[in-house]
Formats: sequence, C-alpha cells, structure tokens
Amino acid sequence: MTLSAHNSSSHLNGGAARTDRNLARLLALLAGGCALLLVLILGFLLLEAWPLLGSGGWRAFIRDSGWYPLEGQFGIAPMVWASLAVTLGAIVLALPLGLASAVFVRFYAPPKLAAGYRLLLNLLAGIPSVVFGLWGLTQLVPLIASWQPPGASLLAAILVLALMILPTVALTSAAALAALPADLLAGAAALGISRKGQILRVAIPAARAGIVSGALLAAVRALGETMAVLMVAGNVVQNPSSLFAPVRALTANIALEMAYATDLHRAGLFASGLLLTLLVLLLAWLAARVVQRAPRGSVYE
Repeated sequence: MTLSAHNSSSHLNGGAARTDRNLARLLALLAGGCALLLVLILGFLLLEAWPLLGSGGWRAFIRDSGWYPLEGQFGIAPMVWASLAVTLGAIVLALPLGLASAVFVRFYAPPKLAAGYRLLLNLLAGIPSVVFGLWGLTQLVPLIASWQPPGASLLAAILVLALMILPTVALTSAAALAALPADLLAGAAALGISRKGQILRVAIPAARAGIVSGALLAAVRALGETMAVLMVAGNVVQNPSSLFAPVRALTANIALEMAYATDLHRAGLFASGLLLTLLVLLLAWLAARVVQRAPRGSVYE
C-alpha cells in the first residue's frame, strides 16, 4: 500500500510538473508575441517615416519652429511642446485630486459610500473621450472665451484631460493604499501617531511607488489622447505662450492631416507617430522602474 501510494504521488507530481512547463512555454510564447508585435509596429513607423528621416530631414524635423507641409517645412517642436504642456498640466491637476479621492475612499468613507464612489470612478473612466471633448467644446470653451477669448486653448485641453485621467490616478492610488499590510498602520497607531500622521507619514510614503507609477500611466493616456484635445485646444501650430493660447498637439495633427497627406508630408506624420510611441514607451519604462526601485519595506518591494 505504501509503495502504491508513493508511485501514485510521484505520478501526480510528474503530471503537475509537465503542466507547469507547458503553461510556462505558452506564457513565454504569448509574451514573445506581444514583444514581436511592438517591434513590428515600431518597424512599420520607422519604414514609413524613413523618406523624411533618411534624407536628413530629421534635423529640421526637430529644430524648425513651424509646420508648413506645402513649403516642405516639417518642424514639430511647437506641437511637441504643446503635447508635453497639456500632459504635464493635466497631471498637475489630476494627481492631488486623485490622491485625495483615494485617501477618502480608503480611510474616511463608510463602506457603502466608498463602494459607490469607486463605481462612479469606474463609470467616469469608461466614458468615451469624444464625449469629454463634446462637453469641453460646448460648455468649457465658451466659459473660457467669456473670460479670455478665443476659449479653445491650452487651458481647455488641460482641464478636459485632467478630468479624463482623474479616475485612473484615483483608482491606482486607492489600489496602492489598499495593498498596504494592515500591521503597518496598526504599528503606527500603537506608537500614538494620529490618523492624519498615519496617512501622510506612513501610508502614502509606503504606497509611493504605486501612486507614482499610476500617475505615469495616466500621463501615457493624456499624451496619446486625440479626439478630446483636437476638439478643445484650438489647433494652431505655435509654441504654447500662455494658458489661453490655442495650440495643436501631435496626436491632433496626425488625425487632421493624415487623410490627405502624401510623400514627405505623410512621412512627417509617421515620424510624429514614431516620436509619440517612443515617448509612451519611455513613460511606461519609467513606471516599471519606479515599482522595481521601490524602497525597502514598501508593499512593492
């Protein structure tokens, strides 16, 4: 009986090991497929942009201060600065509001209210970007125009994008705070630290990696947003000189001009897409590095 049970146990362990190896191979294949797809996308963008980049036009592409395709001038610097300004402004607004929402849900809201608030955030995250753009165009732009014409401006784009990425920041921050071990806050309470001190000096620093990585992922969405920015930013190719100046983001420029672009003009738009993709990859890499470099004792260690 003992020998039979031992053989049966060995057979089961061997079957489980084979299943684990097969699963590992399948997951490795899927991961490799995702990596290959990314490489193919980058390769396609580079191939389509090469007529401009390969001819040495990349210097003017970066340095020129104007985008005049009919005159052979493809300077994207004003649109790059506009895209970065819109993204940074949206993060500056959304991060404190999202973090405050996460703290409220995690530490102060009753369970039923917290569940309802999370549902509201999830619904807000699911609203199509064109709906945000329509609201901004019909309500926000006229409001800003009554104060400082023309209304369609960098400020309008920042406010709309901040509202769009707020749920992402709030939900990722709430998840980071909820993942903290219970004994961390219990120890802080045992030391006589106030509730405010527990949140500001213990919980938020311990969850810093998750909060920052969530903010970077929200920045990725803001940087890649097209329709809402196109509808409210004004679409004037110029350096953002003030919050009330109309600007054009890189994504909006691609959407506006790709339908009729040819030759070097088309290559310039693909080069813009390549630059955007590289910026998104950089932000995603930074988010991963933040988690990997989480300080000792953090929940992400």
